[in-house]
Amino acid sequence: MSEQPAIEWHRVARTSEVEEDDPKAVRVGDHLIAIYNVGGTIYATADVCTHEFASLSEGFVEGDVIECPLHAGRFHIPSGKALSPPVTEDLGTYPVKLEGDDIYVGVPID
Repeated sequence: MSEQPAIEWHRVARTSEVEEDDPKAVRVGDHLIAIYNVGGTIYATADVCTHEFASLSEGFVEGDVIECPLHAGRFHIPSGKALSPPVTEDLGTYPVKLEGDDIYVGVPID
């Protein structure tokens, strides 16, 4: 059984700052993160496309899918799964917790 990496929680935004279909880019240390509101549920993924260096927070959200603005590769937001070419590598995801209106993202401790 593999151990889960230790994480540190960081407050990154308020729920009112993340509208549906409009991801928000945040930085936690060296981690570039995109925050999404999908039907009222908050998710966090890496903000950099696994195909080319493009900011996914500038992409297009359709339901629970984010499309990269550069080459139109698509990822499933909740799981990070790569859904369509040219992307073949899944996207990293981060755990999220809410405390009141504050959004916290769990980032692995280096």
